[in-house]
Amino acid sequence: MKARISTTQFGKETDVIPGPFDYHAPDSLEEALSLLGEHGDDAKILAGGQSLIPAMRFRLALPAVLIDINRLSDLEYVRQDNGSLAIGAMTRETHIEHSEQVKTAYPMLADAAEVIADPLVRNRATVGGNLAHADPANDHPAVMLAYQAELVAAGPGGERVIPIDEFFTGFFENALSSDEILTQIRIPKPGADWGGAYLKIERKVGDYAVAAVAVQLQINDGACASVRIGLTNVNPQPMRATEAEQALAGRELSDQVLEEAGKAAAAQCEPSPDLRGSVEYKRDLVRILTKRAIRKALQRAKGASS
Repeated sequence: MKARISTTQFGKETDVIPGPFDYHAPDSLEEALSLLGEHGDDAKILAGGQSLIPAMRFRLALPAVLIDINRLSDLEYVRQDNGSLAIGAMTRETHIEHSEQVKTAYPMLADAAEVIADPLVRNRATVGGNLAHADPANDHPAVMLAYQAELVAAGPGGERVIPIDEFFTGFFENALSSDEILTQIRIPKPGADWGGAYLKIERKVGDYAVAAVAVQLQINDGACASVRIGLTNVNPQPMRATEAEQALAGRELSDQVLEEAGKAAAAQCEPSPDLRGSVEYKRDLVRILTKRAIRKALQRAKGASS
C-alpha cells in the first residue's frame, strides 16, 4: 500500500497538520527493509506512533517517507526462547501489562508496564518503538539496561544482536543503522535468587517520570552477588548507575550500604530542571527511589511476592 499525504492534496479548507510525506504500509519485513534501503535517511518507521505522530503533528519530525510496519503481525509476541524472554518489537504495551508469564517471572518488567503512560496509549504503543525512540524519559530503556537485555536488528545483511549497553548512543540516538529495523528484544531469564523492581514518581497518571529507577540484583549468602541499575529521565540519554552498582557489589544490603548506593546514583546522573522539579529535587528523588527499589528487589529475591 502506498499513498501521498500532503497539505495541497486536500486544499486550504482541509489542510493536514504534519508536513507532506509518502506513506507505505508493507506486508512483510522484507518489503519494509527494501523500502528503508530505497529511501534511507528520508524515511521513518511507524510502529505504535505514540511518539512519532505527536512529533510530526508539531512538525518536530518531517519525514519525507513514512513506513508503517503495523501490518507485520509476526513481530508481535511474547514467548520463552532459548532461556530468554523474547518480545517481538511490535508487541503492544498492553500485551506486556496483562501477560501472566511476565508477571510471574519478570516482575520488574511488569512494574514498568503498569505505569507507562495510560491505558489508551498502552493499547497502541509498542515495546520496540519505546526503545528505538531512545528517549531517556521512556520507561523501557532503564528496565532493559537493568535486565542486560539484547536487541535484535534486521538489515539488508541479515540479523545482528546489539547488547543493550551499546544501544543508546546519545540524546534520542541509538545504534540502529538507517537501513535496519528493530525486530526483537531478549531478556535473560532470572534465576531463583534474583529479584527486580521498577519504581517511578510521576506528577499524574500518563505523565513522564520525574524520576524512576530500575534495579535487578542477585543475592548469594546474604550479599549482593550481582546488580544492575537503570535510571529514567534524569540524564541526557538512558543510563546505568554504575557507581551505585559498585557501592552494592559483594556487600550485605544494610541501610548504610543502601544510602551509599542512593547517593552514588544521585551524584552520577545529570537531570535538567523543568516543570517537574529542580536538579536538586530530582537528584534526591533518585537517592530515595534507588534505596526503595533495592529493598523491593531484595524482597523479591528472597521470595516475597510484593
